[in-house]
Amino acid sequence: MCNQSVGLIQRAVEAAGISTVSITLLANITKKVKPPRALAVPYGFGHPLGEPNNPELQHAIIAEALALLEDKTPPPILKTSSV
Repeated sequence: MCNQSVGLIQRAVEAAGISTVSITLLANITKKVKPPRALAVPYGFGHPLGEPNNPELQHAIIAEALALLEDKTPPPILKTSSV
């Protein structure tokens, strides 16, 4: 799904009172859309959780994204993955 569309949907869902977080491959577009919470990853299209068959890396990315839900910084939050 398009990074821009996901960001816009996130804002609508958050307006309904449901917290959201996304993983983005295109931080420059995500910065413009300003979704509530997003994690930018350095991987290519089709691999937002990193290389295939690497569950440790994939779990680390998911955990990092979910941790944004606990971040007390007011949205929008855009962090770059540290893994």
